[in-house]
Amino acid sequence: MVLNQKTTKRPRGRPQVRCDDDTKAIVLSSARKRFLEAGYAAACVNDIAQDAGVSTKTVYRLFESKGEIFNAVITDRIARFNVEVDQGLLRHTDLHHGLEQILIAYGRLALDPETIAINRLAVAEADRFPEIAASFYERAIKASTVVFEVWLRSQHDKGAIRIANIPLAAGFLRGMMTMEPQRAVMLGQRQAPDDEEIRTRATECAAIFLQGCISGSA
Repeated sequence: MVLNQKTTKRPRGRPQVRCDDDTKAIVLSSARKRFLEAGYAAACVNDIAQDAGVSTKTVYRLFESKGEIFNAVITDRIARFNVEVDQGLLRHTDLHHGLEQILIAYGRLALDPETIAINRLAVAEADRFPEIAASFYERAIKASTVVFEVWLRSQHDKGAIRIANIPLAAGFLRGMMTMEPQRAVMLGQRQAPDDEEIRTRATECAAIFLQGCISGSA
């Protein structure tokens, strides 16, 4: 007996090993390391591709330029911060613990050694590459501030807190949580805070802030 067997034609070219999202994550990890080790100017897309184990053509298919890669590095970190905030607020719906969770997530973002290094890089190369300083300001500083503003506005609208200037208050919270330890790390005067210190600092910052703005407080 002869069986008719259909042969499935294989598509031309090398089969795709992983999806674009996974490849992007690998490229961004490689780029982050290159930017921090070599600086923005010296970081080469060819080296980023080689470290990631992909072709330069693949990198340029996923990102238009080195500047776009840098932007994506910043955006990736902020996305993780937003997820952590959302998860924290789902677990803790009361006023104090809600603010505490936002501050913990922000502390983990802003006081992470890698974030501090990126901050230092953006400041150091701002004169030669103002676009990366602008990217860091828009995608990191302003984007994280919006998270505080949204939460503060929601609590204000509920009548839970009294705040005359929400953007100003958001800046106060960010500065109170991270400014002193971040500056000390950037100047080489201490190591980055561990998670226990971040949690302790968040608890104290939330308590001090809310004492001044809870509705009905003196």
